Amino acid sequence: MFGSDQHRQHISGQFNHELETLKHDILAMGGLVEAQLNTALESLIERNSEKAIRVTKRDSEVNNLELKIDQECARILARRQPAASDLRLVLAIIKINMDLERVGDEAAKIARQAKVIIESNVSGTQFAQLRRMGRKIAETLRAALDALARHDADAALMVVRGDSSVDQEYAHSMQTLVADMKSEPHNISTILNEIWALKALERIGDHASNIGEHVIYLVRGQDVRHLAPEAVDDRLAKPY
Repeated sequence: MFGSDQHRQHISGQFNHELETLKHDILAMGGLVEAQLNTALESLIERNSEKAIRVTKRDSEVNNLELKIDQECARILARRQPAASDLRLVLAIIKINMDLERVGDEAAKIARQAKVIIESNVSGTQFAQLRRMGRKIAETLRAALDALARHDADAALMVVRGDSSVDQEYAHSMQTLVADMKSEPHNISTILNEIWALKALERIGDHASNIGEHVIYLVRGQDVRHLAPEAVDDRLAKPY
């Protein structure tokens, strides 16, 4: 009987270690893609081709870490058959991992746009729209990752609620850039690259909001995807 208890404790200890490793790796993934985003924005705004190249080279690191986390999740599901909160953790990490990999993809797109702009050697634009949108998206992603690290459903809800303001900022920036194209025909190609980078930022905002939704599911056990803000409040008011 004693041996059996020891064996169960050993298995439980191994499982807890695997879950802790999974948590560590998803936070490492978050830190990596956040750094990719910040470096990509710097490469564009500073016209720094070395930073742009650094982002594109590190994209393989993002992909490799995504695969590693996916494999860890698959192994846990197959061998441990987790239940309740442990199952929610693994499922949430699978989804967050996918969103983070896509954030990495969008950061690489921004870096590629930066490289094109730098090589075109066009001057005259200070990327005002990208600077403003970039700050907002970087703050949104940071808030989503903080909510994940702290398992903070309330902070995650603030990220989800803020998605509409990101959309408004994006729409305003697009209108401004379209107007700039009309008034600055000599800068059309650069403005088009800026528009593509702006679209990548808007998508990163969507992925940050998705991460917020996954954190809410992880902590509260409530699936709030595809719900209007007021419906999210109603859903979270229900017991879980």
